[in-house]
Amino acid sequence: MDISKSLYEGERICLAHIDHEKDPEIESKWTHDAAYLRMLSPEPARPLSAAKLKKQYEAIEKEMEEKRNLFYFTIRLRPDDRLIGFARLDWIEWTNGNGYLRMGIGEAEERGKGYGTEALQLLMRYAFHELNLHRLTAVVPEYNPVAVHIVQKAGFTEEVRRRQALDRDGRRWDLLHFGILRQEWQARSEQ
Repeated sequence: MDISKSLYEGERICLAHIDHEKDPEIESKWTHDAAYLRMLSPEPARPLSAAKLKKQYEAIEKEMEEKRNLFYFTIRLRPDDRLIGFARLDWIEWTNGNGYLRMGIGEAEERGKGYGTEALQLLMRYAFHELNLHRLTAVVPEYNPVAVHIVQKAGFTEEVRRRQALDRDGRRWDLLHFGILRQEWQARSEQ
């Protein structure tokens, strides 16, 4: 492990803190994109105001302080520090070394440029090297082929397929659970 390598900065993006003044307005626009929201969560999509998002950010930071099993980052482009998405590690079971990851690129024009792949690599490095986790899980709806491809490309293995667990647009979809162990990630990182 190279400790001189930044935990938070990739080639084109960085993992950063929440900017309570600017970020709520930006993310509020993302919540008006139902397709984006439906890729992230099985919950019903709904637009949120900047004020509501500001409260959510405050709740996230409070949970990070109190429970210490959640790590939330914004994803920003390095040249101009512009917010394009989020990345989070949560449901961390410290005793077992397990955690879940979730992320999204909210800016539609920034999707498909490899920023999600780069953010995933940074998040995995943080989880395995800084937090010393043993395994990570990513839960992805079957109807999100981009996310399925990204986690598989990163070395995750499909471990659970909850058949027809989601109902979207009059069709039943599977909910896929992918996992990766630290030693599997390290073997891929050393190549």
